[in-house]
Amino acid sequence: MYITIHQSEGPKIIQSVEEFDAFKKDKMIIEAAGGLVFNEKEDLLMIYRRGHWDLPKGKVDEGESLEECAIREVSEETGLQNLTLIKKLHTTYHTYHMNGIHVLKPSHWFLISHKGNEPLVPQTEEDITEIKWMSKEKAQSLVDKAYHSIKEMIERYCIDA
Repeated sequence: MYITIHQSEGPKIIQSVEEFDAFKKDKMIIEAAGGLVFNEKEDLLMIYRRGHWDLPKGKVDEGESLEECAIREVSEETGLQNLTLIKKLHTTYHTYHMNGIHVLKPSHWFLISHKGNEPLVPQTEEDITEIKWMSKEKAQSLVDKAYHSIKEMIERYCIDA
């Protein structure tokens, strides 16, 4: 087992189930799911939220599968409907504080394809101000303006992918 947990004080490497269990025991767990969405030209869909380039994702609703959440969140945050979930990719982890509570958020990522030419509609109530289809090269050039977990996904799946 090898997990990188992105924290404000820097990454923490977890190397065993026991170490992971100890790390998460005093944290609220909030599961999320989202997608690396590629179009027919193999461009990656990225959103701009709160000063960072990001990928569409969000919290899993009660009774919802990770796959259902990923498709729903991509659709809600971007306006796209013609989405096909291809496969599970990876899970990233990051921590943050919410109302004095330490949160661990596992984000489950899926490969999703989009066909067609639907308009991109940013979900402004989620502070999304811009959505763009980007070449893998352009996405790689923006990793310094992305959250660490997003950087991990882009480096993992867009470099020579």
